[in-house]
Amino acid sequence: MSLLTPLVQQLFQSIERARSIEQLLKEPLESAMNSWNVTGVILMVASKGVWKRTLQLGNVSAEPPDWNVASECLDSRSVVRSSLWTYLPIASLTNKDLVLCIQPVLSDSNSDKISEQLTLFALAIDAWHRQQQKSRDVIRLNQILNVAADWHSHQDLDRLLQDIAQAATRLLRSDRASIFLWDKSARELVGHPALGMEGKPLRIADDKGLAGAVLKSLQPRRWDRSDPHDEVDRRVDSSSGYRTDSLLAVPLMDSKSKPMGVFEVINHADGRFDAQDEQDLIELARHASAALANTQQMQRLVQVRDRLTRDAQQQVLLIGNSPEMQNLKSTITRVGDTDLAVLLLGENGTGKEVVSRQIHYQSKRRFEPFIAVNCAAITETLLESELFGHEKGAFTDAHETRNGKFELASGGTLFLDEIGDMSLAGQAKLLRVLEEKVVVRVGGSSPIPVNVRVIAATNQNLVELVQKKRFREDLYFRLTVVTMNLPPLRNRGEDVLELADFFLTMFCTKIGRAKPAWTASAKRRLVTHDWPGNVRELRNIVERVAYLTTGETIDDTQLDFVRSPRATSENANAIDLDKTLGDATSDFQIRYIEEQIKACSRNVTQAAEKMGLQRSNLYRKMKQLGMNQPD
Repeated sequence: MSLLTPLVQQLFQSIERARSIEQLLKEPLESAMNSWNVTGVILMVASKGVWKRTLQLGNVSAEPPDWNVASECLDSRSVVRSSLWTYLPIASLTNKDLVLCIQPVLSDSNSDKISEQLTLFALAIDAWHRQQQKSRDVIRLNQILNVAADWHSHQDLDRLLQDIAQAATRLLRSDRASIFLWDKSARELVGHPALGMEGKPLRIADDKGLAGAVLKSLQPRRWDRSDPHDEVDRRVDSSSGYRTDSLLAVPLMDSKSKPMGVFEVINHADGRFDAQDEQDLIELARHASAALANTQQMQRLVQVRDRLTRDAQQQVLLIGNSPEMQNLKSTITRVGDTDLAVLLLGENGTGKEVVSRQIHYQSKRRFEPFIAVNCAAITETLLESELFGHEKGAFTDAHETRNGKFELASGGTLFLDEIGDMSLAGQAKLLRVLEEKVVVRVGGSSPIPVNVRVIAATNQNLVELVQKKRFREDLYFRLTVVTMNLPPLRNRGEDVLELADFFLTMFCTKIGRAKPAWTASAKRRLVTHDWPGNVRELRNIVERVAYLTTGETIDDTQLDFVRSPRATSENANAIDLDKTLGDATSDFQIRYIEEQIKACSRNVTQAAEKMGLQRSNLYRKMKQLGMNQPD
């Protein structure tokens, strides 16, 4: 026992330091040789039927060991002697092809003593192999985790499949890899070879070949040419001109343990895949499945986001092809994909919010929030809280922390409507945020970075407000990087008819009724009206017509029923100086006749008498003016 204890300690020390079998055994063998009274030793290892001398210590004769005798020793697992050498097997469980050749030839007693000590060498070899395997496992697992971590950042499915295949071929020392995703409805496995094959994805029946067997059994399979049963689908080899010599395939499972497909690697560098390769591919497949599910979900979300964005953009179309609208659309296209501040000017109802949304949807911020704020609808005391947020307990009703509009719009666009109605104190705070790009919540102290594009709008003359000291000059210049004037509807000519038809189609579709047609008199009335409420007034009129009329046509009398009160009062005597005398005269005659008929409770004979005309002359005049004749 006293002889074994130093040897055991030395072997343990060698296990920690050694990087090979030779390093593991060199120093312990040198020490043991002194106690064995031998002159030299040679360590032999058999590999693929060939003997190799891996370690030589001490002085040995010129005549090498006899490899045939060494093979006899290995086969019998017992001591064998020749004229010059004693051959002793090392009974390692992890390396069974080791033979120690010793000179001079040993007696039976010495052979038995050395054989006992070689048992310790065998145990040390096994322990060293286990330690090396654990180290390799840690290294390979670390490699797998490193490549898998990158997979989860992918949003492009094709690129993800490419990266997974590249990682598998590198880590498993294979020639190529394929990821087969299961198209359950088509009963096919859709292969994304990614490496080694070009063109369209490969489609095979989900019950064919090794991949089909793995999908059915949900168990990994290994195959190489030593297997008498050829399970490879050779049609793939034939179509690609490729020869499969070894293959490893494992199932791809989702988070609910449902099959997603099959992951396979082909043609190992050493000719066949082993159990360790199988475990590594199973681990890779586990991470690949999670990454694929994540990327597929991300793609679905992106598709939904894009569809919702397109749908939202379709709801804010700019209808009309008048020169004024062509210029407006051109300006929107030029400034849309910039971060320039925009100021929209125009009368109420001209569509300033629609234009602001168009700018947003034509910018790189289109997938981020669009937040609209009506500055005129917020009291001065609540303006700061509304725009910049507040902390819990900042004031009496602040029962919880609340994000302001700037935070909600971060990354996107903030539309500040009626900016001219903002108080001077609010203007000062707004200017600070625009310049510093940070907000501080009411009751808070921490600056919060915000990345917001601001579009402001007003129907007021900001230049006059600046001159009257009611609007800050520095904020005015900060907002007017780009100024866009929205034309009133009365200056847009035939756009009125296009807009009216657009709104009529929209409302009729909404309530499920057949779309009526506009009569010539109705179209004339639409074009000649001065539209004090602009597009908003037109939209409301068309909505009421769509809901309240039941006929197949819409005439001017039905529009008169819903005519703007403002048009019949303060603007009744307004004169459009852009019209010719003939058009202006016709407009007056139409309105005059309508009002007379209306005042006579639609009694045409009585109305003709009040106008000093014969009934037939009145009908003739109405026909000349394109008016519908009342029943």
